[in-house]
Amino acid sequence: MKKSNLLFFLLVLLGSLQVVGQQDGYWDKERTTSKQIVVAAGKRVMIKSEDFPIGTTEVVYRITLLDENQQLATSLFSLLKAIPDPTGISQGSAGAVLLLSKVSGEDKCNYAIFTTEKAALDFKTTGKMEKACLAQTTPVAKDAKLISFDKSACFTANSTNLWFAFESKNWVMNQKIIIEIVPWVDSKLSRGWNQDNKKAIIALCKTSDLVKKMLHPDDFCVCMLEKFQNKYKFKEYEKLLAAEKTKAFKDFGYACLTEKPINKAVVASIRLDANQYFNTKKYSEAIDLLTIGVIDNGNAQVADYNALGTYYLYSKQYDKAIKALKIGEKLDDSELLLQLNLAHAYLLNDNYSAAKELHKKFRTQNVTANLSWKVKATNDIESFRKAGIANSDFDRIIKLLED
Repeated sequence: MKKSNLLFFLLVLLGSLQVVGQQDGYWDKERTTSKQIVVAAGKRVMIKSEDFPIGTTEVVYRITLLDENQQLATSLFSLLKAIPDPTGISQGSAGAVLLLSKVSGEDKCNYAIFTTEKAALDFKTTGKMEKACLAQTTPVAKDAKLISFDKSACFTANSTNLWFAFESKNWVMNQKIIIEIVPWVDSKLSRGWNQDNKKAIIALCKTSDLVKKMLHPDDFCVCMLEKFQNKYKFKEYEKLLAAEKTKAFKDFGYACLTEKPINKAVVASIRLDANQYFNTKKYSEAIDLLTIGVIDNGNAQVADYNALGTYYLYSKQYDKAIKALKIGEKLDDSELLLQLNLAHAYLLNDNYSAAKELHKKFRTQNVTANLSWKVKATNDIESFRKAGIANSDFDRIIKLLED
């Protein structure tokens, strides 16, 4: 090969290899294809690659034609092993030079790569390359390329092999061809969690009792999926007994609700869903979701007990409202939104004196930075009335607030 042609080849090779970003993975020696084949003069042959492991995202291949008694100085895997990842191949011309055979004969061949055995057999019979995903129509003595799964037509989601077919351009003598194919395996993808498998876990998650109560369960189900991916390879998960899968779902669900800080988004979503139920007057759903998703898992804050108390008030469960609000009071007795709800609960539970005591104690203060106790209490009473909750002492409380 002339120097100008070699330089051009190296530039093309470098450009093609730079498509791969930094990855966490490895060159898989166990599934490396390394074969020496003899092609009769003017004939065509094909070979099938070894099965690509789960998680393969790229393959590097090298083709070398040798004269009789010549041998490769270094295997392709040995060269790649010195390079940390596919990106490293493109870090300088030395890496590209190493990918080329250190020796090659004068013979040349055409070759093509196929995604199915049938297409490769058709080429072997007819010599036509129309069905090839990659074709080298100019005869070469050696070649090396990287094929990226997300960039090449040579791969689909279920690809496990490639078929390499060669056509000898020596019409007198046999040719000796060395074909080497080394897969790069992404460590995360090698665990077998493809898109379909992940969707199956998400779908199963959405059948659980808790998730059925949630309006926006995505955060929770994604957390569950991540737990499964970290704990099991997909094939390991498939081999679990039904009871083991059920326990895993239960354990991971509990972890997604309790482990901090990963549960932050999940718990926040549950709070929003519960409040949405309340705003649409689905009080039972609001109570159940907030209780199961937040309070029972030890995530409750003062605001959660105040919200639960509110849901109980509007569902006319006044004893339960008082109980929830008293628990919240133990966490922070200075939270005046909760104290106001407690006053409402006492009043609606026919304990006017207890309600009056709280109103007199806090009526001069603000429940928030910009909202007074008096305004909030008056607005709440109006909301109760609109919700069909009546009490003969509402007007007495309003008069008390105005004095």
